[in-house]
Amino acid sequence: MTEKPDFYDSEFDEHFAVAAATRDAVRSEFTELLECSLKATQAGGKILLFGNGGSAGDAQHIATELTVRYVQDRAPIAAIALTTDTSALTAIGNDMGFDALFARQIAALGRPGDLAIGISTSGRSPNVIEGLKTAKAMGLQAAGLSGRDGGGMVGLATPLLIVPSNTTARIQEMHITLGQMLCGALEKELGLI
Repeated sequence: MTEKPDFYDSEFDEHFAVAAATRDAVRSEFTELLECSLKATQAGGKILLFGNGGSAGDAQHIATELTVRYVQDRAPIAAIALTTDTSALTAIGNDMGFDALFARQIAALGRPGDLAIGISTSGRSPNVIEGLKTAKAMGLQAAGLSGRDGGGMVGLATPLLIVPSNTTARIQEMHITLGQMLCGALEKELGLI
């Protein structure tokens, strides 16, 4: 075995420390994100989620929990991950450039009153920033999940839940935790469970 026991413990220690710091840091922003989600869904809108790599996986995971179920069977909540249509992703990337990946889909699918949630651990992903700019310009609520100092998402995404860590793995762990919490809270607030 190449791993030392202290690595195992240190990973958990860092996770717990970041979880505690996140709990304190984003409480009001989480409440605001829940309110934005309620407003969009109650008005017949949808939630558009997007990010790269692990954040793309988080977008898909959260969208699935919303459209299918989280706690128990209930009516679906309209949500789309903009990271799953390989034909659109490759055509946009090839024809318009990777930075246009999410902006183009938001321009096609987004409507005023929808909620766009960009996910970027650094807050510096150009295609996430461009997607949020397009969403905002079109009258969508532009929100985000980030880490570190929030990068270019600061002042663009409102609310912006910034995980207070510089470690990508810990930021991603908090993003999926916050995403699942949003699903559970939204189900309850909509009276679906």
